[in-house]
Amino acid sequence: MKKIKKYLQLIKKKDPALHSNFEVLIYPFTIAYCYYKIAHFFYLHKFYFIARYLSEQAKSKTGIEIHPGASIGKNFFIDHGTGVVIGETAIIGNNVMLYHNVTLGALNFTKGKRHPTIEDNVTIGTGSIILGDITIGANSVIGAGAIVLKDVPKNSRIIGIYK
Repeated sequence: MKKIKKYLQLIKKKDPALHSNFEVLIYPFTIAYCYYKIAHFFYLHKFYFIARYLSEQAKSKTGIEIHPGASIGKNFFIDHGTGVVIGETAIIGNNVMLYHNVTLGALNFTKGKRHPTIEDNVTIGTGSIILGDITIGANSVIGAGAIVLKDVPKNSRIIGIYK
């Protein structure tokens, strides 16, 4: 219960438009993240169909698609959320914030790691597209609408096309 209360406080802190814990409970990110946590459990235990089914349910209810195979750290947050896509082999560190219409996608259909790794304390702006097995360094900010196709060093500020 303590963990849930702390998470509700985090979400309220990240989005000042939320005025109560009850609002947080119907927030699209909260719903999608709860589905993800359950789906991820099934994915890790090789119940892939159930995991994917839950992921698809979350997507249809919220417009947020988080593959159950993605690895997500603590204090992750998506503001607004509609149109967010997080691929199967994406790794997201702690204290990462995404805005709506962000894609963490692949450049190919091969097996193995093919989605981005986002290190700790990264903010990714609205409409950004980050593709491939690349790393976004800790404490970086990816500006709205950026397209990122290569590794980003720690403490960077990226706008436009970065390839």
